[in-house]
Amino acid sequence: MTQYRAAFDADIAFVNGGGLRADGFRLDLPSADVTETQVAELLVRHLGLALVASVALTNLQVVEEAHKGSRGVADAVGEPGERADAPARGELVDLSHPIREGLVTYPGIPAPTITPHLTREASRANYAPGTEFRMDVIHLAGNTGTYLDSPFHRYEGGGDLASLPLETLVGLRAEVFHLADATERGIPAEVFFERDLRGAAVLLDTGWVSRFGTPAYATGAPFLTGAGAQYLADVGVALVGIDSLNIDDTESGGERPAHSILLDAGIHVVEHLAALERVPARGARFTAVPPRIEGFGTFPVRAFAELPAVPTDS
Repeated sequence: MTQYRAAFDADIAFVNGGGLRADGFRLDLPSADVTETQVAELLVRHLGLALVASVALTNLQVVEEAHKGSRGVADAVGEPGERADAPARGELVDLSHPIREGLVTYPGIPAPTITPHLTREASRANYAPGTEFRMDVIHLAGNTGTYLDSPFHRYEGGGDLASLPLETLVGLRAEVFHLADATERGIPAEVFFERDLRGAAVLLDTGWVSRFGTPAYATGAPFLTGAGAQYLADVGVALVGIDSLNIDDTESGGERPAHSILLDAGIHVVEHLAALERVPARGARFTAVPPRIEGFGTFPVRAFAELPAVPTDS
């Protein structure tokens, strides 16, 4: 295979002062079809330079010549944004419902409204020709779309959204229970006996998500029993999520044992999840992070799972 190198002079300046000059420098290239900017990037990477302000190349020539082992060329021949030495990452599965104006998540909770604060047309008077922006105001309840409940949602002295440690929200070991074929609405404690759940995000795939956005979503929904919630609290899970109307039975006359038990134990609750059928029972990682709002108990999240990486042939 034909290989190419670049020959050039270079003047390199640094953002914190000083500079470096190279005369008649030669550098391996991934191909003959490279720009001056790409050559400059390869030079910086090869030399391992930090805090570079500018690279000026002169007398640049591309010559057919065998490579000598310049560092950074292997990264340059991969896909854009992908380093050759980057570890493989599993597929990301979005587990959130999109929020749109008029979305009804839970009967009786107001749907979000979106109104313009600054239109693109109005913004043009403030910026250079060809530059415009749009700013909108969204008015929504915290219980909209896929959302996370903090202890403050249930208890006046409980931790609010701003108090939640990131390690309890990001990259949690996901233990998914696929229960779409269950014959009872209530999910009992015994379902969880088979696994070690300490520190995990326990995600309940009931299949009820197929009714989301329709009147059928509001009645007869699956839920976590009080005994199930108590078991999960006792074993020390980090978070419990469900793809149903509520983690509690909303037809029980106002009792909310699952919310009360889990949030009292500092266990986050995520409701109205989506696409849990795409996540394996074990091996994925779960993330659901709300904004850091003080004095607020519930807010929408972008929940997602990272599936186990699939080995590729080398």
